[in-house]
Amino acid sequence: MSERLRGVVVAHADLASALVDAAAAIAGDDTGLVPVSNAGCDRAGLAQRLEAAAGAGPVLVFADLAGGSCTTVAATLARGRPDLRVVTGVNLAMLLEFAFHRDEPLEAAAERAATAGRAAVREVGG
Repeated sequence: MSERLRGVVVAHADLASALVDAAAAIAGDDTGLVPVSNAGCDRAGLAQRLEAAAGAGPVLVFADLAGGSCTTVAATLARGRPDLRVVTGVNLAMLLEFAFHRDEPLEAAAERAATAGRAAVREVGG
């Protein structure tokens, strides 16, 4: 059996930690998710933080804002790593989907998480 996928949530300020904590409160502590913040660092510092958190082997990176610094740094890292995928627009629904399906291949897990994240965005009430 292969090792379960790992995930890194990279976001502005304390958002990554808050999302990882919320996912753990719902799914348990073994979500496979690690938070990374861009607070107090430039792009080079963020790249170092992200590389350290990603480690070796397959990893799915969840970034907060498409086109933001967290996403651009993650995308740059992904260019040199076929075992790293990036999904943007992170939300709790996609993190839970990831946590419950970490045994899937990386590409399938990325697509599943992105689909769950899109499906969770709705307007209600009115």
